[in-house]
Amino acid sequence: MKAVRSPKNGDRTVRLLICAGGTGGGVYPALAVLEALKVQRQMSDFGRLTFDVLWVGGEGGMEAKLVERAGVPFEAIPAAGVHGVGLEQLPRNLGQLRRGYSASRRILRQFEPDVLFFTGGYVAAPMALAGWKIPTLLYVPDIEPGLALKTLARFADCIALTAEDSRKYFSPRAQTVLTGYPTRSGLSNWTRKDARKKLRLDDDLPVLLVFGGSKGARSINTAVLDNLPALLELAQVLHISGELDWPNVQTARQNLSKIPAARYHAFPYLHEEMGAALAAADLAVTRAGASTLGELPLFGLPAILVPYPHAWRYQKVNADYLAGRGAAVTIENAQLSKKIIP
Repeated sequence: MKAVRSPKNGDRTVRLLICAGGTGGGVYPALAVLEALKVQRQMSDFGRLTFDVLWVGGEGGMEAKLVERAGVPFEAIPAAGVHGVGLEQLPRNLGQLRRGYSASRRILRQFEPDVLFFTGGYVAAPMALAGWKIPTLLYVPDIEPGLALKTLARFADCIALTAEDSRKYFSPRAQTVLTGYPTRSGLSNWTRKDARKKLRLDDDLPVLLVFGGSKGARSINTAVLDNLPALLELAQVLHISGELDWPNVQTARQNLSKIPAARYHAFPYLHEEMGAALAAADLAVTRAGASTLGELPLFGLPAILVPYPHAWRYQKVNADYLAGRGAAVTIENAQLSKKIIP
């Protein structure tokens, strides 16, 4: 294992470089870890260590605004996937990775981190290659790691896991530790009563929460809008659509009569209030990204999981993990419109 730099001349600052991006499933755990480091620093002698943090994400990624909101310095580098892309796209993506590698080397020379912390995403590959001599912690958000995370594991000194089921995907020689899925403290600050008041939900009616992850999910949005009048006869619908389908959601809401419209609570995105949405709900309909492994169990919220069908099978594995423990049922993406109404 590579050793972390020893403090010099009384220096108790650890320079931590976080490399995470792409989706909320990897970004939010890293934000939760940052939050926990701040709390530990306040509570213990060991915690008197200070952390000088730099976050590296992908160009144009959703993580930039979230990191900025957290008050953490941020740099973006070029990044792209190469697994499963067509031959026409492959040369361009390889070029992106080369540029990302060059940018990573520049950042490492300037920041001189003591520790690298990865949670996945294409952006991690060039940084891991550039920083292979630096002590590295890899966090695996999903049950089954994708190709990028399996590759990154070769560079990692320690691998943190969401669930015990993930150990089988790594070498027995790898140093793995079971941590669970880190969640932000702000998520669990809500009581059901306060959450429903905040979101203007009726205390006497059940609440169906619909969301498609950090980027939204078109097929879930379409299934809900196609069945909206029938759903509103059964429950209030708290619908977080994502920005892309927000115009369609607004049109559907305008076409509702007065009483059903009062039961339909739609938002393009929630950040600070996401904990309120989870606390207020009786049932969720969502994708099966990594965040479902932490956030749904945190609230004891049962779910209908709709794994995204056009990517690596990790969402299906996540969904099967929760379904196998009685925490969810799964519906195939193509069947959702027909089966969303009981």
